Amino acid sequence: MDRRNFLNAIGAATVASVVPASALAQRSPAGYANLLVLVELKGGNDGLNTVVPYADDQYYALRPRLAIPRDQVLQLDARAGLHPALEPLMAMWKNRELAVVQSVGYPNANLSHFRSIEIWDTASKSNEYLGEGWLARAYAAAPAPRTFAADGVVVGGAEMGPFAGGSTRAIALTDTRQFLRQARLAAPAGQAGNAALQHILRVEHDIVQAAAGLNDNHAFVVEFPRTAFGNAVSTAAQVIASKAGVAAIKLSLNGFDTHSYQLGTHARLLKDLADGLAALRAALMEIGRWDSTLIMTYAEFGRRPRENLSIGTDHGTANAHFLLGGRVKGGLYGPAPGLSRLDGNGNLPFTVDFRDVYATVLDRWWGADSAGALKGRFAALDIVRA
Repeated sequence: MDRRNFLNAIGAATVASVVPASALAQRSPAGYANLLVLVELKGGNDGLNTVVPYADDQYYALRPRLAIPRDQVLQLDARAGLHPALEPLMAMWKNRELAVVQSVGYPNANLSHFRSIEIWDTASKSNEYLGEGWLARAYAAAPAPRTFAADGVVVGGAEMGPFAGGSTRAIALTDTRQFLRQARLAAPAGQAGNAALQHILRVEHDIVQAAAGLNDNHAFVVEFPRTAFGNAVSTAAQVIASKAGVAAIKLSLNGFDTHSYQLGTHARLLKDLADGLAALRAALMEIGRWDSTLIMTYAEFGRRPRENLSIGTDHGTANAHFLLGGRVKGGLYGPAPGLSRLDGNGNLPFTVDFRDVYATVLDRWWGADSAGALKGRFAALDIVRA
């Protein structure tokens, strides 16, 4: 197989982009020994039926057909509880390893899927267009070690998201074994006078480096769910078990754009999420990485509080998200959804800026300075232990 066919094949199958890291600075904060796992809930998860404000009568008034009955809610405190499909997360809640951050959003929210996820991926203002992901900027300021197989790994898709742009070494991986098999076709980088060919050679070099570090040799005791998300979790666990070194991994769970007949679809999605996260916790505990891993969910937006005529929910604003890990300070963070303070479009007010959550990762988890990566100073949440 020649180079062009190889790059086409591997790009379609497993590798979206591998961009060489800058050679200008090789130092890295010790914090990259702490792994970050991002879980994108694609389509915009319904936060109100995920973290249910079951003590608020407004919730039931706005959702006469969609509201989760009080007697089915998994109570977190006297006002909020989880959807019953999230029962596998309750062990983490009881162990104080699950933090629930409520009312997360940003000013002047955009309700377009494409534009809003771009805002989340780049940590931009709603009227600002940035070409690099927030993690790409973080790595530019404080590079991950060159001995790492990659700065970031995207499992189950080709969208680089927060890794996009800059000089980030990131690979998109659907199956570890397939990637290793195809990576053998890559050759070590040589020299070329042509800039485009030299870029291809550098890409191949980084593919070879990633393949040299990755393997799928660990035989986990834990059984991973036989779902698409369970497969992604299994692949991520193999990447982590290989000890090749990565700073962050991104997983995705698709299908949350629940405009119609939401109840059954949403329950299935939340079950897939909870089963996958519980399996990931078990796998990380098995290899001794639970205490050095922080898992964070995110989505482009939440859903509107009032159910629509199709027994679903439309694009909304503020949302609830999870942070999980052995060093997470479990509990509820942020104020309850402001159902009595909806704006003129019937959307929730936000209180916690999503960049506050990113600052938590950068400042508290990695020990980096978040101001450059986030293009401003945001208030990190006291969610993780040193």
